[in-house]
Amino acid sequence: MMHRLLVGGLCALAFQALAQGTPTKPVPAVRPAFDAANADLPAPAPMHGAAQPGQPDRANAPAGTGAAPPGATQTAARDADHRANAASDVFGAQLFSGAFSNGTHAPFNPDYVVSIGDRLRLRMWGGFDFDAVLTVDAQGNIFLPHAGPMQVAGIANGRVQAAVTSALRRVFTPHVAVYVGLESAKPVRVFVAGFVRHPGMYDGTSNDSVLHYLDSAGGIDPERGSFLDVQIKRGHAVRAHLNLYDFLLRGELPAAQLGDGDVIFIGPRQGTARVSGLAGNAKRFEFAGAASTLPALAAAARPAPDVTHVRITRNTGTLSEVEYVALADSGGVIVRDGDQVAYTADKRPGTITVRVEGEHDGQQEYVLPYGSRVGALLARIQTSERAARDDIQLYRASVKQRQKELLQAQLRNLEAAVLTARSGTEEEARLRREEAAMVLQWVERARHIEPLGQVVLGRDDVRGNLLLENGDVLRIPVKDGLVLVGGEVLFPNAVAAAPSLSVGDYIAQAGGFTQHANSSRIVIAHQDGTFADGRRDRTVVAGDQVLVLPKVDFKTRQFAKDVFQILFQIAVSAKVALGL
Repeated sequence: MMHRLLVGGLCALAFQALAQGTPTKPVPAVRPAFDAANADLPAPAPMHGAAQPGQPDRANAPAGTGAAPPGATQTAARDADHRANAASDVFGAQLFSGAFSNGTHAPFNPDYVVSIGDRLRLRMWGGFDFDAVLTVDAQGNIFLPHAGPMQVAGIANGRVQAAVTSALRRVFTPHVAVYVGLESAKPVRVFVAGFVRHPGMYDGTSNDSVLHYLDSAGGIDPERGSFLDVQIKRGHAVRAHLNLYDFLLRGELPAAQLGDGDVIFIGPRQGTARVSGLAGNAKRFEFAGAASTLPALAAAARPAPDVTHVRITRNTGTLSEVEYVALADSGGVIVRDGDQVAYTADKRPGTITVRVEGEHDGQQEYVLPYGSRVGALLARIQTSERAARDDIQLYRASVKQRQKELLQAQLRNLEAAVLTARSGTEEEARLRREEAAMVLQWVERARHIEPLGQVVLGRDDVRGNLLLENGDVLRIPVKDGLVLVGGEVLFPNAVAAAPSLSVGDYIAQAGGFTQHANSSRIVIAHQDGTFADGRRDRTVVAGDQVLVLPKVDFKTRQFAKDVFQILFQIAVSAKVALGL
């Protein structure tokens, strides 16, 4: 009985407190007990628009926040949109990278028209002091001190000063100075709809550009939206049409003053063509309708000056049709939706340039018709008395590249063989590891060797018929009477040539072999690009180079063979003896 009376009394006090509006203290044990009893249950899903703990109220949040998740999630979503726009191949998508939505508002221009809700700062001094911010009321007026209401809505920003000063002069003398300026434009909420990434309502001012609101909405969807059909609507009326290509290509963006409730609508994407090749803007371009002309597309794609032809791959379904036309004849070519346009430089070489170096009297550069031969060039060169005309050297970039590629391929094969070699015992594995470390260091040094690209010209009849290439270097060596001795010798040096001296004599005058030298591996490089084995042909003449190769000492014969082949190739192509 006492328990019932106690419960009834507590209930009566609670209802009395609610009736009087007095907040009641919660019972501490109720909520924790409920949470403990339901700890394993999933949290209830929030209702759409309801505020969650630690998050802003979406229902009462400023317009625009409903287009993306709030807080950090919203920022991450916008950053993802900006990255996607930057990586898109659609021309114009890079425009929406956050610069317009995150940047500060542009200063007010003189053509801005004052509207309801704008704020003007009025300052007066010199016999009458006044400083206040006046808001344009619903009737388009501001209230001037001692002069009453004045209609300012519809006046351009550049004429506000003169209009307000004229109205105050009816009351105040010229001794009272007047200054008035636009403090801030009216805050507005603008709808962004159509084919944008995040349609919704976004906050801004009536002075913000259309690009600000489009950027706030994540930009135009490059796969669905049109950059040519941007509409500004007020009610059912379309107030303006904008073409963003005019802004991207010519910097033209008509001023469109937005009002509260205006709609920026992006229409569906129209026909597109993909541009590649030698073009300043190698992107996917949109054009009005289902077809355009190639000159109109080139005005946006900006082909490079050296472009001569255009390849058009038609979008015809299962069959691929290709047209190849000269750029000069492309005026009437039609481009349709889905076509691919590639600008190319299809030029036939008319002339080549060859450089002549060394002992000759005359010019250094020769411009020759394409297809000229060495004999025709030699006939135009006047050599000097010291020239070694029989040892003329030719260096060619394409040969140098092939020598480089061959050397790199052999180094890769050697590297793979060293790293995949098997060992039968632990001691053998240790030796393999040490050898592998040494070989890999040597391979890394060998990768930086640059071949000379020398071409062996051979006999006069063969040499004269050899075709020249653009960029060839013809070098006429000098009869200096010296023999170069290098590689694994104690003192690499230049030795005066003498008919009585042999290969061994030249090596002896260079100090003899080093302890790492392979005395049986000697290469004699002649000036004309030919080589001889010093073991078989011991004849050395003036201008030759004697190379003593290093010793190759490996436990694995295959490694030794591969390394020696690479050593010999380096000696032949670069005239360098690279030691281990």
